[in-house]
Amino acid sequence: MQEYFDKLEKELKLRNYSFQTIKAYKTCVKYFLEKVKKEPKNITENEIIDFLLFLQDKNKAPKTINLYKQAIKFFFNEVVKSDLNIDIHFSKEAKKLPVVLTKNEILKIIENIKNSKHKFIISIAYWAWLRVSEIITLKVWDFDLETLTIHIKWAKWQKDRITIFPESLKKDIIKLYWLKKWKDLLIESERWWKLTTRTLQKIFSEWLKKSWIKKQATFHSLRHSFATHLLENWIDIRYIQELLWHANIKTTQIYTKVMNPKINTTISFL
Repeated sequence: MQEYFDKLEKELKLRNYSFQTIKAYKTCVKYFLEKVKKEPKNITENEIIDFLLFLQDKNKAPKTINLYKQAIKFFFNEVVKSDLNIDIHFSKEAKKLPVVLTKNEILKIIENIKNSKHKFIISIAYWAWLRVSEIITLKVWDFDLETLTIHIKWAKWQKDRITIFPESLKKDIIKLYWLKKWKDLLIESERWWKLTTRTLQKIFSEWLKKSWIKKQATFHSLRHSFATHLLENWIDIRYIQELLWHANIKTTQIYTKVMNPKINTTISFL
């Protein structure tokens, strides 16, 4: 059975899937095969459907079930080379509106933060609309202090993109990379290790709580909030789509449902 997992990892890497996706797909396929307890070539489409129904009975989230479905489909199509027709329409994901913080709430969180590194992490995440996975991989050479831009390498979908940051963060960036080499990580743990996404999530949750904000916001809410604030300032939605690197305009349009149309003040750093 190990040969199947080795080939699965190889096929995923050949297609430039991210480390997180490879890990998730391998976990899903392993659990599926442990439950079915059959040689992959002998597994039927009905057994796959029964497994997905089993996950549903276990009250797994629609997003989780769809992840299993995609992982299993990839496994049989690209690894087992099975002629099974795994075109299963299953488990529609519930459409939830993103949790958005007001600009006053964002400023309140940042102003309450006592730790300078934590303050910078939250600030750069909001003002440069960065994902948590992008922040932990930022290197000194990714920053251009003259143009106030950041070159995000291997972002979502393994694509590079350029984003901007405000002049107000320039001094903080210089302090962080002072005496560092160009290839060094900009932000590290106290033991000089790479930070984890979980650590950044905990940092945000801690300061959200200390700011007495009761919304069920996550680190990614900073990105949602910035996009919403741009819309509230009448920035063209197509431009916002380009800034956030959304492949589909429908992804950006979700923010129109959470924006406050009465707000039209100018964004300070632009």
